[in-house]
Amino acid sequence: MSDRFHKPALFTSGMFEAFMGGEDPAQISRVAHETARALLARVRDNPDPEVVARLVAFTDEHGIDALAELWSRSNPKSLPGALWRIYLLRLLIRQDAEGTAYLYQRGTEVITSIDPVVAGAPTPAGPAEITELADRILRGLFEGDFAVALDRAAAFCRVAAAGAASVADDRDVLDPERASELTTRALRFTRTADELGACARLWRSDSLD
Repeated sequence: MSDRFHKPALFTSGMFEAFMGGEDPAQISRVAHETARALLARVRDNPDPEVVARLVAFTDEHGIDALAELWSRSNPKSLPGALWRIYLLRLLIRQDAEGTAYLYQRGTEVITSIDPVVAGAPTPAGPAEITELADRILRGLFEGDFAVALDRAAAFCRVAAAGAASVADDRDVLDPERASELTTRALRFTRTADELGACARLWRSDSLD
């Protein structure tokens, strides 16, 4: 991370040196967990709106690489793993807001669970509404109920997965390659939903580390 990111979270040079060596998986894991805990504690203890806004928009300015180096190899059912997946979800939505909104809207039409209500997007949900939802979910990690934010993200993924699977069924005969891509996306959404849901349960039991 750049020096300009020191205000939201201060990490010692030793932590970065241990990580940058990249040779010891235990060191990499330790740094991932320590940075995630430090960042979350620092902001949630004093949720300054400007700091939260900078964190939400961090990848817009700096890209995803800095966060990838910190958290991408973490266990999915861990604090850094949860933060990484929420940032990735937001990035996916912002890079293809129209396509994601289409899958989400289709999902609301075919899913039978309460996930659309839990996710909290308006109906119908267009690109602007989906993008705003992604920002609200990420913001909720820092200034709201952490587990609720994870549950909302998981619900969003389940709705999008249902939509992707439904569109894949439509395309199966005329465009099997596209149908296969959508099926794979549905599986990834489903897996991410399961991981985020597990993280929410661990957080509520004070076991998410």
